[in-house]
Amino acid sequence: MPTTTSLFLLLLLFTTTTTTTTSSSPILGLDSYLAQQSRQDPQATNDTFLTLPTSLKKSLSSPFPLPSIPSLTSSLLSFSVPLSLHIRLVGTFPSNSHSLLSSFLSTASQPLHHFHVISPFNPPFHSLSIQHTPHFDIAFSAPSLTSTLSESLSSQISKSTSSPRSPLLSIPFSSIDTIVSSDFRSENEHENRDGIFIYLLNLSPQSKPYAYTYSDSHSSAGFTDCLGTIHASKNRYLWIDLAAGPVDYGLALSGDGVLPRGEFHPLAAFHSRRKSEKSLLADVSSLIWSAYQVLLVPSLRIPVPFENSLLVQFIHVRSGSARDLSSDGLDWKKIERTLSEDGGLLLRDQTLRFKNYEVSFDKCPICSFAVSRSINSYTSRFLFDNYTLIVNEYLDSKRLHQILSESGQVFRSEAEMPVDNDFGRVLPVYVFDLDYNNHLLLDRYHQSVAFKDMVIAVRTRNTQTVSDYTCNGHHMFTQTRSLERPLVGSILQSMWGVSPTHLLWSPRHNSTLVDYTWSVGQTPFGPFSESLSLSFVQKDAAKRSVLLTMMNYSITSAIDFLESIAEHGGDRKLLKQNQHLVFEQRWTLFKYKLDKAVSALSHLDFEMALYYLKSSDHDLYAIHSLVYTASDELEASLVCFKDPPFPWTLVSFSAGVLKVNASALLDLPFRVIDDSTVM
Repeated sequence: MPTTTSLFLLLLLFTTTTTTTTSSSPILGLDSYLAQQSRQDPQATNDTFLTLPTSLKKSLSSPFPLPSIPSLTSSLLSFSVPLSLHIRLVGTFPSNSHSLLSSFLSTASQPLHHFHVISPFNPPFHSLSIQHTPHFDIAFSAPSLTSTLSESLSSQISKSTSSPRSPLLSIPFSSIDTIVSSDFRSENEHENRDGIFIYLLNLSPQSKPYAYTYSDSHSSAGFTDCLGTIHASKNRYLWIDLAAGPVDYGLALSGDGVLPRGEFHPLAAFHSRRKSEKSLLADVSSLIWSAYQVLLVPSLRIPVPFENSLLVQFIHVRSGSARDLSSDGLDWKKIERTLSEDGGLLLRDQTLRFKNYEVSFDKCPICSFAVSRSINSYTSRFLFDNYTLIVNEYLDSKRLHQILSESGQVFRSEAEMPVDNDFGRVLPVYVFDLDYNNHLLLDRYHQSVAFKDMVIAVRTRNTQTVSDYTCNGHHMFTQTRSLERPLVGSILQSMWGVSPTHLLWSPRHNSTLVDYTWSVGQTPFGPFSESLSLSFVQKDAAKRSVLLTMMNYSITSAIDFLESIAEHGGDRKLLKQNQHLVFEQRWTLFKYKLDKAVSALSHLDFEMALYYLKSSDHDLYAIHSLVYTASDELEASLVCFKDPPFPWTLVSFSAGVLKVNASALLDLPFRVIDDSTVM
């Protein structure tokens, strides 16, 4: 019996130790050491392993063997970034809202979801190696917030006048946002909460239906002010007024992104015919989950490697008569200010610069060739007094991109552009300012299109056109001479991998879904917003895209060398004793830093996450070098052995048999055949 107990305790100790090693549990003293290094060397230029105290190095190794290679690989694929969502219910909600919303959202978040890329460099692989996990904190707001918001809203409604073009009163979003912003700051000052706040408003019924305007302009015969019910702030909160509206916006007739009308969209849940509390809160849950997917963990547009220096090259291709037109709508400085505001898009030590170039369209043969080869035509149907068919032309962006890519050197010489080798990432932005009286868009709908290696935009002498989109029953107008906002959105996609707020990669559908629910308000994407400023959604996404790309590369690289180790028989056979000790210590430190990077990402501390990822690169490189050296030595080594005794008896016997057979052959009769008789 004592023997059995001893074996059980030994097995328990082994299991505990192994689990501790593979899960990168806190190592005494290592956290404080790495924190000190991050302050002394924020760029992570030094290898922390080389300066580790001996006691800490010893704590990185275990007396027990490392887990198997498949177990190590599995541990790399189990990283999940927890994100906190603080849901605040403002106004009238069912008493069981907390429990039902928690239940619905918990079900929606299972199983764990991966971060995705819409346009990966390796097309079949849209999922990154990192997962994300939402943690919902649901609570009712203070009654004082509800009363303050209700009073402000009632005051605005009493001052607003009805518009003959819309049944909805136009209320400035700032009247609500100022109050919500104050509550957000108060919550963060007292509680110091990480994560994102979502305020769901269901205020007391108002005398007239209303929605929120995000611009200073009012709807007219030539301009449609798209009213909405949501707002994403520059700070990390957004609010949704469930009592406002109902609103609808999307494609006019058919196509991807058409929003269900009336009660069938969650935004209109509180305007539909009477529902049960459970059904009502199910709609609210779907709205929260949609906001989480699109705004808080959006798909990456493209993978974005980290570069210290970024350069945007504005290349303005202008025809002769277009030079005489007003430059309104193409203010380079305004674009620069938006992208450089507060450094919100940049990580530590990153720099962003802009350069302007101008090319004469009339003196650029490759420019006219590219445009003429890219023009196509299409037919649109519009409903005015009756259905009207209009034939329009458009530019094929893919054809234009192909020509510009193949003739990049010629284009550079035309624009007298120097080769910028001092910048890590260079993004050319081609703007074609054409002497063309009709409107000419890219791929029918777009003023600007983003590619992985460039941005292409176009405008003509035409000032506006009717688009295929509607908002609250009115066609949206595209101001075709105004390019600042489309260019900002395209540069965000190409330089930082920020996805538009209406695009989301769906692994279930294995395609990109289009949903315009979140494309109103403060967003540079989509046809329904006039805002040029960026919200926390774009700023966080820009930094997160770079960090997720870095971490995904580290994980896939680590899996590659683990597979190499497995092909050579495992770590014990491949690595010598001293090499194996260094490998184990490096591996533990590498995994520990990845864990710390995930923790920093979950707290939205992007600078600290960057430090740990850059610091882990030293360990990754050292392990790569170690495995490469060991495998090279193994493949080049020769195993010496003694020659076996030579079988002289067998050779003598074989020689005798060969002699007898030869004599017999000499005694055999033979005849000569005359070649001339052979046919």
